[in-house]
Amino acid sequence: MTTASVAEGSAPKRLIVVGSGIAGLYSALLAAEAGAEVVLLTKGALADSNTYYAQGGISAVLDEPAPGDTVAAHIADTLKAGAGHSNEEAVRVLCTEARLDIAELGRFGVQFDLDDDGDPALGLEAAHSAPRILHAGGDATGAGVAAALIRTVLDFQAAGRIRVIGHAQVTSLSLGGPQGGRVVGANFLHDGRHLGVHGDSVLLATGGAGQLFAQTTNPAVATADGLALAWRVGAAVADLEFFQFHPTCMVLPAAAREAEGNNDPLLISEAVRGEGAILVDTTGLRFMPDYHPDAELAPRDVVSRSIALHLAKLGDPNGHVFLDATVIEEQRGQGFLAKRFPTLSKRTRQAGVDWTRQLVPVAPAAHYWMGGVVTDLYGRTSVPGLLAAGEVACTGVQGANRLASNSLLEGLVFGRRAVEGFLGGSSTGPLAPALEPRTGDRLASSAAGSGAHATTALSGPPELPVVDSGRPLSGPPAPLLGSVLEMDPVPGPASWEFESLPGPGALETSFGQAGAFSRGALRRLMTAKAGVLRDGGLLREAGVALAAWAGDVLPLNVPDSLDVREHEDANLLLAAQLLVHAARERRESLGAHYRNDSVREPAAVEDFDKRYTMSRKASLVHD
Repeated sequence: MTTASVAEGSAPKRLIVVGSGIAGLYSALLAAEAGAEVVLLTKGALADSNTYYAQGGISAVLDEPAPGDTVAAHIADTLKAGAGHSNEEAVRVLCTEARLDIAELGRFGVQFDLDDDGDPALGLEAAHSAPRILHAGGDATGAGVAAALIRTVLDFQAAGRIRVIGHAQVTSLSLGGPQGGRVVGANFLHDGRHLGVHGDSVLLATGGAGQLFAQTTNPAVATADGLALAWRVGAAVADLEFFQFHPTCMVLPAAAREAEGNNDPLLISEAVRGEGAILVDTTGLRFMPDYHPDAELAPRDVVSRSIALHLAKLGDPNGHVFLDATVIEEQRGQGFLAKRFPTLSKRTRQAGVDWTRQLVPVAPAAHYWMGGVVTDLYGRTSVPGLLAAGEVACTGVQGANRLASNSLLEGLVFGRRAVEGFLGGSSTGPLAPALEPRTGDRLASSAAGSGAHATTALSGPPELPVVDSGRPLSGPPAPLLGSVLEMDPVPGPASWEFESLPGPGALETSFGQAGAFSRGALRRLMTAKAGVLRDGGLLREAGVALAAWAGDVLPLNVPDSLDVREHEDANLLLAAQLLVHAARERRESLGAHYRNDSVREPAAVEDFDKRYTMSRKASLVHD
C-alpha cells in the first residue's frame, strides 16, 4: 500500500476507528500494518453494518477492463449521476485509484467472482456505460467483503495489532489540545458503563441514517451516530438534502412495516434490472419508458421518483409496483436467477414469492446519504483530530446522487486516504488539496473558521488506553508530540437556526400537533414530509414538528443515560432537523432532492449546483 509507516524509533500514534463497515475495517487494517496503535469501536457485532447488506458490488476499471471501458468513462458516469454537483477532483481520485484498493482487498482475503475464463466477472448496473462491477458471491458482495476483512481484523486482534471493542455505542468525542479544539478521544457505553479512550485522531466510519425513514434498506444500527458526534464538536456538514432512495426494496406486509426497526429489509439490487428485469404497475403496464429514456436503467433517484409519481397518478401514493424478473429467466434460461442471484432467490422464496414465475412487490426505500461530514481528499474534517470516511463523510464524490456500486469503493479509497492523512505527521508526502468550494457568497463563515487549522499530533497515555470514567470523558489533554501540520480549508458554513415556529404562509390542512416523540413517529413524519417527493409546505411542517420534539429530547446535547436507544433517538432527531433544514434551503430540485414546488428564487443556496454547508454555532444553540 502507499500509506506511510510510522517512523522507526518514534512512539506509535493511536487511531480510534468508530464503525465496522468497509471503511472502518479496511482503514483499521492499513493503519495497523503501518505500525499505528488501532482501537476499533463498533456499536454491535463487527458484521452489523450497511456494508454487510450491500448486494450490487464494487465498481472499478481494472488493469484489464471490459472492452471499451476506461477510467475516463467511469469518471464521466459518476459526474453524470451526481447531477453536476460532484467534486471533480474527488471523483478523479476515486476512479483512478480504484484498482489499487481492489488489489489490496485480495491481499486481505477477498475473492471476487470469476467468469468462465478465470477473469474477473464484470457486471453492468444502472447508469454505468460499461460492465465494471465486481461481485463476491453473486448478490452477496457486501457480506463476502465484510467477512474477509473481519477475519483479518480478528487475526490482527489475536496478534495484538488491533484492539476491537464490540457493542460500544460512542456517545461523544473528547476535545483537548492547547485551545481545547482538537478531538483527542471517544467516549462510549459498554456493558452498562461509561468508558473513554484517548487517541491521536478519531476516524468516523459509522455509515448512514436509513432509520430516519419508515422503509429502508439499512440495518437497525444506521442511526446517524457519526454525523451527530461530528456536529456536536463543531464539524462542518454538507449536502444533507441529498438522500438516495433505492427504488426496489421488497414491500413487507403492512404489520411489519409499521413495527419499529428495519425488519430485515430485502433490497432488490440494480444488478437485477441490469440483467433485464422490468418494472410494471398493478395493471401490468411497463411504465418506466414514459418517465426516462433509459427506463429501468436510469439513475436511482429517477427510478425512485418515477415510481412515486406513477403511484400518485394511480391514486395510491403509499402503494407499490412490481419487479418482473421472469423475463430474465425466459431470456437466459431456467436456473439463471438462482445461479446469478442465490441470496435473492432464497430470500424471495422465504417471503413467499417465486420470482422465476411471480412478480415481486417493491417500493422506494431510504438507502444512502450523499451528504455528511465535510472532508478533504484525505478524510480530514474542519475539526483537528477528526477524520471521516465512507457514508458518514461528504467527500464530494457522490454529488447530488450516488452512482450504483460507488459507495463501497468510496469507503475503500477514502478510508485508505484517511489513514494516509492520519500518518501525515511522520510522512514527507504532500497534504490533501482542499475540495473545490461549492458555497455561495451569502454563506457566512462558521465558528470553526474557514481558514487553515493547525493539526497537532497527540498521544494518549499508553498505560491506560481505556478509561472507566463513570461519565463522559473530560480529563486533561494528552501531551504534545511531533510537528504541527496545516489543515486544508473547507467551505465556510452558513449561519442559521433550527425551525421553532411555523414559517410564513397558510398551514396545510394535513398539519397537526406533533404528539409525543417516538422513533416510529419520527420515521413516519420524515417519510411523509421529507422523503422521495418534497415541497416547501411539507418541509415546513416537518421542521415545526421536529422542533417540538427537540424541546423534549434535546438532541443537541448528549443524553445522560446508559440506554443506547436514547442516544440513537437523539442522534436521529438531530439528523432529521439538519436534513429538513438543508432541504428547505435548497428550493430547486437537484439529483435526489426533488421538490414539487421547485423554484429559482434566491435562497441560502443561490446557485443550484452549490454546496450548502452548515456548522454548529454556539451562539445559536437553544438551552
